[in-house]
This record gives sequence, structure tokens and C-alpha cells, in this order.
Amino acid sequence: MKSTKKDTRNSAVQFEFSSFFMRGWSGWKYELAGFVLFAFAWAAVTQIVFTRPELYHFKGFLPGPTLAALADAFQNSKFWMSVFASLRRIVVGIAISAFIGLPLGVLIGFFTRLRKLTYSPIQFVRMISPLSWMPIALLLFTSFESAVHFLIIMATICPIILNTAIGVMNINPQWLKMALNQGANNIQLIQTIVLPYSIPHMITSIRLALGIAWIVLVPAEFLGVSSGLGYLINDARDTMAYDKLMAIIIAIGILGFILDRIFQKLQHRLGP
Repeated sequence: MKSTKKDTRNSAVQFEFSSFFMRGWSGWKYELAGFVLFAFAWAAVTQIVFTRPELYHFKGFLPGPTLAALADAFQNSKFWMSVFASLRRIVVGIAISAFIGLPLGVLIGFFTRLRKLTYSPIQFVRMISPLSWMPIALLLFTSFESAVHFLIIMATICPIILNTAIGVMNINPQWLKMALNQGANNIQLIQTIVLPYSIPHMITSIRLALGIAWIVLVPAEFLGVSSGLGYLINDARDTMAYDKLMAIIIAIGILGFILDRIFQKLQHRLGP
């Protein structure tokens, strides 16, 4: 196959995810102010809504009971076991997606004919809600753990493929021409130019996949697993422990934010 060149039409169709996620969101004062505003909005809305007599049994959603339940959760070994169970599922699912998706993304971005051949099927699969695969996951796999891994893979593999391919497509075609004039073949082009240039885009694709996987994980853990953050939310809902339910939701946000920041720092380190 011929090596890829800058394709204006295909680039217009694709969406440059990394242009947003590679920006440096600096300024801790603004971030702190944003969190303060968020906390005030949460307190104001819940105070207005859940202090009504007819909704008073939902008072657990208020900041006071929620933060008290969150503090109790941080001291509970069951909570941390569920955190590690969820993180393990995330790591396994994204690792499998990356193992499959990163090489496919490089090949699809590099070879024009392969990109044209696979573009429509990938977009078709990408538009299917990951949670719609739940019945198939239960039919295909005998264990709930494998079913959760399958759902995470179906949710994350397309973003990894597409963003990696976009990174390859954005390589300066003059670099490829110069290497070809030096007698390089396709394998050498991929090894010496494509892979080094695409590493930041690969990190971006994994960061995107992490955000999607974190969203899919909670409903996926409703399938029947006996641990995990989704299991804790389901258990709190069934027992009507709304303070615990809201505390787990806040904990999910905190953990997701920390994971995203880790990848953001990795992006900035590898970006240049």
C-alpha cells in the first residue's frame, strides 16, 4: 500500500480531539475558584430542592450529610476494595483496547486505502451505545468480570483507533517524502517518523478512553458484580442511603479527576 499523504478532505471529516486535550489548563486560582463556585451551586440547589417537606427524605443529598458519609467511606476498607476493583477493571479494559487499537490506528492513519476501507465500519460501531452491548456481553461471557471488561473495550477501542489515526495523518508529508527519497520503506517510515510523532496522540487517545471508560464503568457494574463503585451506588440506592449514594458519586468524580490529571501531566511531558 502507498504511504499516506496529507488528505484535506479526510482531515475535514475527522475531529481533532487532541487540540482540546493537549492544551495546558494553567492557573490554579481559576481552578480553585471553579471548585468553590461548583460547591456553592451544589449547596444552593440541594438546599432549595431537598429541604421541602415532601422531599425531606432526600436530605442525604445535601453537602453536610454527603461529606460526612464521604469521610466515613474513606475510613472503610470495603470502599477501598471497591475502588481497587473498579480501577482494575478500567486498567484491564483499556489495556486490551490499547493493545488492539493503537497498532490499528497507526496502520489506518498511515495507509490511505485501509483508512478509506475502515472509516465507515469504525464510525458505525462508534455510534452504538456501549451499554447496548450489555445483553450480548451476558450471553458471550460466563463471568460478570469478563462482561464488564468487554463493555469497557467496546466503549474505548474506537476513540483510541480514531485519535491515533488522526495523529498519524497530521504528520508533515514533507518528512515522509524526504525519508522516501533517502530510500526508506514503509516499515522504516513507521519506526522512525510515524511512531515517535504519534506518541502524544496515543496518550491523548488513552486519556479520552479513560474518560469514556469511567462513565461506562458504573452502569456496567450493575450487571451483578459484588464489588466496585457501581455496586456501592446500587447498594446505597436499594437501601435508600442517599448520603452514601451521593458520597460515592463525589468519590467517583474525585478519582476520575485525579486519573485525568495524571494523564494530562504525561501529555505535557511527552508533547514536545
